Amino acid sequence: MNAPGPVPAPDHVFDWLDTEADKRAAAGLVRRLRPRRADTGEVDLAGNDYLGLARDKRVAGATAAAALRWGAGSTGSRLVTGSTELHAELEHELARFCGAQAALVFSSGFAANLGAVTALSGSESAIVTDKYIHASLIEGCRLSRADVAAIAHSDVAAIKHALATRRKPRALVVTDSVFSVDGDLAKLGELTEACRAHGAALLVDDAHGFGVLGEGGRGAVHQAGLSGAPDVVTTITLSKSLGAQGGAVLGPRRVIKHLVDTARSFIFDTALAPGSAAAALAALNVLRAEPELPGKVLAVASRLSEQLAEAGFTVSTPDAAVVSVQAPSPEKAVAWAESCAEHGVRVGCFRPPSVPDGISRLRLTARADLTESDVDAAVKVIVDCAPR
Repeated sequence: MNAPGPVPAPDHVFDWLDTEADKRAAAGLVRRLRPRRADTGEVDLAGNDYLGLARDKRVAGATAAAALRWGAGSTGSRLVTGSTELHAELEHELARFCGAQAALVFSSGFAANLGAVTALSGSESAIVTDKYIHASLIEGCRLSRADVAAIAHSDVAAIKHALATRRKPRALVVTDSVFSVDGDLAKLGELTEACRAHGAALLVDDAHGFGVLGEGGRGAVHQAGLSGAPDVVTTITLSKSLGAQGGAVLGPRRVIKHLVDTARSFIFDTALAPGSAAAALAALNVLRAEPELPGKVLAVASRLSEQLAEAGFTVSTPDAAVVSVQAPSPEKAVAWAESCAEHGVRVGCFRPPSVPDGISRLRLTARADLTESDVDAAVKVIVDCAPR
């Protein structure tokens, strides 16, 4: 055990933060908050408002009406005063839409993933994950007390091996449906077969598939024919395709009951605000009424990818709404994104450690409400602003 050094004076206790900040700056990994105005006139290829519903009057109006009726906040956790009739209705409608037995709404997609992973594992479990899963799932694995094996991206054979050689009686395979960096689709059918061959459950984060893939936007799990399966649990976020806020877990009724009793990010968290629950309900109704919206998203994503590939960039082929464009370095990725913003196009910028493969890139997100001329103009800006 190392002996403690000299006791620092109070104004030097956090000096180590300056050292860490200098390291991040040297590596080009400084992050900055960039508050946006209410109406910028920009073409937004950075947000996750896939169906363009965040500003839809039907959705925003439902938020305002619910806030006036129920109040600005939920006033407590779901198990105290935070559960309203709106939450119950949203859970019922989400489960019905996606073909699940039941659903449970959380305050965020992050909280939903954290609660699902930790509550469905534990010290008697092995967790096998794809290395490219979302940070919220990774944090759930870290807190799970399970044996965790992170497998090379999209390597089903390696997942089978990890399941076959595990030392714990229970097993949970964890994956994104659509991976958030390059937008590629998990092999859900093969993963299900692997799980069933080894007595494992499958947990799928369908944040980027829900609202974009499957019949009428019912998601990648529905598209794979796994809705209502007794051994499959799905998590979604309400803040992407539904343009609202919050997250949900969908699955067998006994799984949802277990989460109510044991998921700490549900039990001890203040409930989703009633306005956000109402917004998600309204957006779900729009999606039901306009089932063509997911197809529009996919068309925009394909147009972005094809035009940028034709311009000579290394671009992902989108399986859903996400398109990534590789950048030469973290610093050049930041400069590229900033230049695009200066010219009226907002793009995402992903750098290590946010990207598991260490490759910096622009991350573009398609929206159903973008026209062909919007896409063409945005592509021109991205090409003109590219690092030389």
